Formats: sequence, C-alpha cells, structure tokens
Amino acid sequence: AAKVARAHGGFFTSSTDPVMQAQVQIVGVRDPEAGRVRLLEAREELMRLADAQDPKLVEFGGGVRDLSVRVVPSRAGTYVVAHLRVDVRDAMGANAVNTMAEAVADRAGEIAGGRTLLRILTNKADLRLARARAVFDAEALGGQAVADDIVHAAALAEADPYRAATHNKGIMNGISAVVLATGNDTRAVESGAHSHAVSPDGRYTSLSRFEKDADGNIVGTLELPMPVGLVGGATRLHPVAQAAVALLGTTTAADLAETVVAVGLAQNFGAVRALATEGIQRGHMSLHARNVALTAGATAEEAPAVVARLVADKQVRADHAERILAELRAGG
Repeated sequence: AAKVARAHGGFFTSSTDPVMQAQVQIVGVRDPEAGRVRLLEAREELMRLADAQDPKLVEFGGGVRDLSVRVVPSRAGTYVVAHLRVDVRDAMGANAVNTMAEAVADRAGEIAGGRTLLRILTNKADLRLARARAVFDAEALGGQAVADDIVHAAALAEADPYRAATHNKGIMNGISAVVLATGNDTRAVESGAHSHAVSPDGRYTSLSRFEKDADGNIVGTLELPMPVGLVGGATRLHPVAQAAVALLGTTTAADLAETVVAVGLAQNFGAVRALATEGIQRGHMSLHARNVALTAGATAEEAPAVVARLVADKQVRADHAERILAELRAGG
C-alpha cells in the first residue's frame, strides 16, 4: 500500500493540539442547570487550581486550556459533569489530567452544590485528532474496474455496521501494532477510535473514506483520536519501545500520532484492495498454513515446501501437513 501511495507523494498528515479531557462527575445537585452555570462562573479559579498541580507541564507550554460543563440525564439521576481540557504536550496525559481532576473535585462539588463522585480522564479523545491522506494510483491497482470495486467495498463499510466493525478492525491491525511497539496504551487508543466511529445520528460506521479523484485514482483519508505520547510510561523505560521510537525517528507526540494513523490507512487500504480483488482468504490461508506446518513439526527449512503443498492442495489442516512432512522426510 505504501509503495502504491508513493507514486503520488506518499502519506500526508496533520493533527490537532494534544488536548485530553478529564471528567468530574457531581451527583445530587438540586438545580443542575444553575449548578452548570455556577461552575462556568468559577472557570478561572478551577483552571488555576488544576494548573497548580503540574507546573512542569505549564512550563513546557501545556496546561489547562478550558473548562466546560454538561448536564447529563441518566436512569439514576441527573449529573453535572465538568470537563477539564488540558494540553498535555508530548505525554499521553492520563496521569496529568487525572491528577488535575482529583485536585479540583472537592471545590467543583462545593460550587455546583452536590457530591463529587468520578474524577478521571475520558478515552473519547475527540479533541486530539490525527489525520492521514494518500492517493493510490488506479493503474497500479489494476485499472478502473478495481478502483470502482474498492469504492464499493468502502461504501458498504460506511453504510453497514456489520461490515464497518470488520473494516475498522483492519485499520486497528496497523494502529495497535505501532501503539504497542512504542509503549503506548492500545486499549485507550482502541476505545477512542471505536467511539469515534459512531456518527452523530448514533450509527456505527467506517473510520476511513475511499473516493475517486478527477483522474480516477483512489483517495484514502483517515481521521481519529490518537492519544499517544513519548514522555513518561513504558515509552521512556522499555528498551523495545525505545528501539521502536528510535527506528521511527520521531521526536514529538504529534509526529508519532500522525505516523500511527498513516500506518492505519495503509493497512486498511491493503485489506480493502485484497478483498476487492483476490479475496482476503488467500493471504490469510498462507499465514495459517505456515502456523499449521510448524505445529505439525516442520523445521524452518521444511516449512516453505509444506506450506506450498498445503495451499496448492487447498487442505490447510494439521493431519494433511503431517502426511506432507512424512513424504518429504521419506524423500517423496
């Protein structure tokens, strides 16, 4: 996918500021709408209190950017929920925003007129977005008929949640690999991505889009929350994560986020192209055949011959692999 995209300049990326949010839940407010307004009146006070918890972050240009308040009805009552919006710079930011939420919780509850309960970040990091775009040459893909089928496959993922779930899983195959390799939180990224896949009308849909441009080439785009960092946590401590970051040559969280999304788009395009042409099973079965061959006892030297026979015979099973291996070793 990356080779095909390279003909038209490769992957173009952008991102927003690294803003994470923490929620402070306040229960038992008798006048929740008025409580919301009281908290907004105290916005500057609460922001100062939060910033005081992390002067180093403020020194590096980060810190609280805003405070918003929502009234959230539920089956158990109506809650006043304050959101601290914090620029966490090159950190993932969970510890920073959680500490700030803890610090302002009691004062926020006092102002709103209720009891504070939850105070924790949200993984719906919809203020911290990363984007990738690439043009995939139609002729390199096999012509306009293939390009049209890729658009049809992508359109089904946009319209149908059953297809969207698998389509988005393909995106996350690439994204989760880079997030894990660099010592970041795969579960946080995955939950944020899937929540972002819910459209404003409540429908689960595709995270990516594939369209044809004026020249008939495929233009792929992907935008999703990307809360990854280079400061703190396993990224700075784990030797494998350090090696992966060094291999990428990335020096900022924004660059890492954009790289991750570019990988997700490339992975997604490769899968959709395979589905629209030879089908995904051909590649899957080749990988599965190697696992079956090794499980049957094939050595690294014997595995390629066993895999070739399993695929050619269209019988990717352990018993068949054992028979092929026996024949090979007998000189057959």
